[in-house]
Amino acid sequence: MKKPGPFYVFALISVGILLLVLPCCQMPDSSAESPDIPRDTAISAENAYSGLFFDSLAMEEYLDKIAVADTAKKLFREFYNQRNFQFAWFDTSGVAEQARSFWNLQENFLAYQGDSSIYNPFLQRWSDSVAVYGLKAIPDSTRPHVEWEMTFQFFRYAAKAYLGNKNLDASALKWYIPRKRIDILSLLDTLVIDKGMDIRRYEPVNRQYTLLREQLKRYYSMKQNGSWDTLITRKSRLKEGDADSVLLKLKHRLSMGGDLERNDSTILFTKEVTAAVKNFQQRYGLKEDGVIGGTTLTELSRPITYRIRQILVNMERLRWVPSEPTSDYLLVNIPEYRLHVYEGGKYAYNMNVVVGTSTNSTVIFTGKLRNVVFSPYWNVPPDILKNEVLPGIKRDPAYLARHNMEWNGGRVRQKPGPKNSLGLVKFLFPNSYNIYLHDTPSKSLFSENKRAFSHGCIRVSEPEKLAAWVLRSDSSWNTNRISLAMHSGKEQYVVVKKDLPVFIGYFTTWVDRDGKLNFREDIYGHDQRMSEKMFGTERSQ
Repeated sequence: MKKPGPFYVFALISVGILLLVLPCCQMPDSSAESPDIPRDTAISAENAYSGLFFDSLAMEEYLDKIAVADTAKKLFREFYNQRNFQFAWFDTSGVAEQARSFWNLQENFLAYQGDSSIYNPFLQRWSDSVAVYGLKAIPDSTRPHVEWEMTFQFFRYAAKAYLGNKNLDASALKWYIPRKRIDILSLLDTLVIDKGMDIRRYEPVNRQYTLLREQLKRYYSMKQNGSWDTLITRKSRLKEGDADSVLLKLKHRLSMGGDLERNDSTILFTKEVTAAVKNFQQRYGLKEDGVIGGTTLTELSRPITYRIRQILVNMERLRWVPSEPTSDYLLVNIPEYRLHVYEGGKYAYNMNVVVGTSTNSTVIFTGKLRNVVFSPYWNVPPDILKNEVLPGIKRDPAYLARHNMEWNGGRVRQKPGPKNSLGLVKFLFPNSYNIYLHDTPSKSLFSENKRAFSHGCIRVSEPEKLAAWVLRSDSSWNTNRISLAMHSGKEQYVVVKKDLPVFIGYFTTWVDRDGKLNFREDIYGHDQRMSEKMFGTERSQ
């Protein structure tokens, strides 16, 4: 069987899924478009006869008695038809190795996710019996029923662990990137063939999900091994050379977070603490001044439960997205205020961006970059025309001339030039949200730690570099011609010849390329809304 390749960070592919509902179960519709993982037959004519089979008529009687959607029964039948009705979870030794591996995998999921919605009392009793009496604890008479329950349980687990919570409406949570789909039968085939060994190789989750899962376990351990109360000091700021009793807790917290290598029992703010604070600030996207106060103190004081839920919320989002494209693509992570450039699926570089304000939030979606536009006009959006430009014209008849604007039919546009609000170049990926990437004359904003200043579009800090990268395979566009086009004062559209996916995502925690766990502010409140859906309305302070 062909194995799926590795899964990498923040990968997003625009594909849809169709779900069906079982009791405590959701699965992809088998009528969905061609799967990501080509399905192979687990049992062929050469390897089918191991001597452990069940009666297909008994299976049909079982299916007739259970309340399961027809599409689910179709998947179930397909799995066993292609196995020639051979047992998947049992062999001549009793309970097969893949059954134990899967059960351990599910137990770990229930433990770290804190989600018991797929808990199966019948199979739990079976598991307990095996633990006490060994692999042959299941009598022949009940073995088929356990077998079939295990297969449906795998469907339930795979849907929940790899597709996410079906009760969370992504669009209601302002997430407009289509959820991924999985080939659940191909995944099950692989698990059975490989006896559940090294399942991490082919789990349909991206690498970032796996990294956060390990960090989540660490945070659970931190929660069990010490308190995480609010840090209180009478000083507004603590810096190197200061002494304060709160530094005992601060050092402990910095040490647990991995920022302070060696903790000590003094109340002194040492140079080692300064370095640790700067590392903490870098991981949290704060000003790296090594001083504890204001936002730094607030973030250090967050309860451990708050961070655990933040990780769980972002892991849920990551279940919605498949593996990383192997093509070129662009990824904007809104809370990070950063654009990441990937070449052939490999990280190339990143740059700072400015995103929409909380009032004019940048939309989470995906598109394909179609055009680079040099020396662009700016067609003033209707809301800005109504709220800013028309009142300006009323106050000052010379308003349009002073802002290098002109009427264009019934609309107003700003002429190309260095003071144009879009700068000297824009990057279009057609979408219904009227969002695109562009240059800006307001360069100073890129030096701010928090960069939510726009009306929703995304301003890039290095537009000329990005244009050169996007057009690098077009020999007619070198850096000199790009610079001339940007400063020509004449609008020019250039078609991007190859598909270039653009993903606008929203992740407030991730593990970076140095292995450091990062957190960012929930600038649009998306985390809070998801947290309330996942954990209830009680806010975690």
